[in-house]
Amino acid sequence: MSTHRLVLFDLDHTLLDGDSDVLWCEFLMDRGVLERAAFEPRNRQMEADYKAGTVSVQAFCEFYVGTLAGRSPAEWQPLREAFLHERIAPRLLAAGRGCIEMHRQAGDEIVLTTATNRFITELTATALGIAHLIATECELGADGRFTGAVAGTLNMREGKVARLHEWLTSQGRLLEREDSVFYSDSINDLALLATVRRAVAVNADDRLRREATRRGWTVLDWRRPAAR
Repeated sequence: MSTHRLVLFDLDHTLLDGDSDVLWCEFLMDRGVLERAAFEPRNRQMEADYKAGTVSVQAFCEFYVGTLAGRSPAEWQPLREAFLHERIAPRLLAAGRGCIEMHRQAGDEIVLTTATNRFITELTATALGIAHLIATECELGADGRFTGAVAGTLNMREGKVARLHEWLTSQGRLLEREDSVFYSDSINDLALLATVRRAVAVNADDRLRREATRRGWTVLDWRRPAAR
């Protein structure tokens, strides 16, 4: 077993007070990139279905990756940077940052694993000082523009387990030999929470809170102000 811990963090509603995909869509609507009357109801419904755990992995990931279609990464870059500074950075939870720093000081290996696509989340990982990101991948066309389709194994539900195994295997490592911990808010992450050595439910939704209590997992709330 490794002498350091492998520490995995979910992003949305765990380290971030909000959902990156939903915030991205709201940002694009505010900027006039997406037409609000047509898109907003679909965005809200998708968020509700995700929280309920009823949306399919393919439908969820393709819905949000589809917002990138028709532009290249370079063409999106100014908006992506503005999105980080205006919508994401102010919502990163201080308690989550503190937990990351605690693990960093302990010499642990820190990984951000999120169902949200890599293009939207890689600046967030950098802002959090996390070098390793496992995220849903976006397809680029021959013209260098996003096609609106996803690529490879989607990093959601059981896909998070598969992608973590792939990431470790590429380094000649096995998850069962790692002293692993995973912090997440969502019942959608139950598969990975049940796979790691130590599961921590953070800002947990009702279904995950009940499951965490049943299994004896640690339950934390990083949204509450620190006691004075």
